[in-house]
Amino acid sequence: MNDTIKLPEDCTDMRDVRRGVDATDRELMKLLERRFGYMRAAARIKTDRNVVRDEARKQEVIENARADAEDRRLPFERIASIWDALVETSIDYELDTWDRLRRTD
Repeated sequence: MNDTIKLPEDCTDMRDVRRGVDATDRELMKLLERRFGYMRAAARIKTDRNVVRDEARKQEVIENARADAEDRRLPFERIASIWDALVETSIDYELDTWDRLRRTD
């Protein structure tokens, strides 16, 4: 974070809070961009479209997020739901990318 953004414990008014939330959202978007880059890499590397969806891996990723959230004393069940949506969106994106990379029209 840059110098004008305060950590949550240092916020003294809602302007500080909103600046922090907005900056954090931008950081999250950068991380999502990287995560979806990995989905593009997976689509490029996987030679079989049928292996894009891996339910065991999906459950592992969601459980890891849930456990991490619980350890951080965050609303872990809600975060697990967010991760479920994130993983499903990632799978859809990877499938679309897989198809696009192999389109022959």
